[in-house]
Amino acid sequence: MHILHEIIGAPRICIEKVSKTFANLRVNPLPSGFGLTLGNALRRVLFSSLPGTAVVAIKAPGIAHEYDTLPGVKESMLDIILNLRQLRLQKFSKGVEEVQLPLVKSGVVTAKDLKISSDIEILDPNQKIATCDGASPKTILTLRIEKGVGFRLITNEDSANEVESEYILIDANFSPIIKAKYDVNPARVGDQTNLDELYLEVETNGSIEAEAAIKLSATILERYFNLFNVEDAYTDQDFTATFSEIKKREEKAQEEAAAAEEQSYVPIDILGLSQRTLNALVNGGITTLEDLQRTPMSQLTQLRGFGQKAKTELEQVLSEQGYKLPSNLRI
Repeated sequence: MHILHEIIGAPRICIEKVSKTFANLRVNPLPSGFGLTLGNALRRVLFSSLPGTAVVAIKAPGIAHEYDTLPGVKESMLDIILNLRQLRLQKFSKGVEEVQLPLVKSGVVTAKDLKISSDIEILDPNQKIATCDGASPKTILTLRIEKGVGFRLITNEDSANEVESEYILIDANFSPIIKAKYDVNPARVGDQTNLDELYLEVETNGSIEAEAAIKLSATILERYFNLFNVEDAYTDQDFTATFSEIKKREEKAQEEAAAAEEQSYVPIDILGLSQRTLNALVNGGITTLEDLQRTPMSQLTQLRGFGQKAKTELEQVLSEQGYKLPSNLRI
């Protein structure tokens, strides 16, 4: 952690959950340059390393390649494949599953027409796949659905090694992230004006909550950086610290300040003054020992009911109870 946090304090992190699929992250203050460093790292991990579900292959009767067409279907196989890549699905277990998609004689075929098992959830049932116009209801498409991470680009070698040659392999984008955008804004703490504030917007397809996606990305980054955190790792105590240490110091300082504030106000009732003297002080707005010590004698003598007898009593009581009598109260 940057030594500057010794001065500006630990960063404040706020995750605003707008909805299940949308969240905002705000982190400040950060040393100059760290907004870009953290924002770019989080965005890369969000897109590349979170698990998601995608269609990875399609099989249609009598179709050998993606540039072919199905009888009675308006879209070409290429258009159908592009629509399949837009499906929002969630698969709960690892591995590949085959699902069937029967075509209808006429009308729009959507995601809700998929014949899926309980291991798959359709997040957007209205997603269009194809439009039929006189297609045979016996025509059934078979899809391979898989859970994975990142982006898988199909090569000629992959197609050549495919065991079932009827399948057309599809480039698969497993990432559940629809949008991940970050901005770095200026921040200030006291005289430090060259600080950063990181603002990150994340939107998912619903297979993972946006807030969980941010936290999972941070966890992945942390685990990779821990590879360098070996026992003999170099540290410089003068220019490095940990957030936990700073947090502990801040909490201790707050506790001490709260304790000092609580102890600093001693009600004058505990002095055991006579009712006449006590009433004179309270009616004059002096309710604590601290008020009493800050009030000059010339002002006390102007209080109604506070005469020579009250001054003598007050000096005697303070002396007996061990309170240090300030000079402005001495008679």
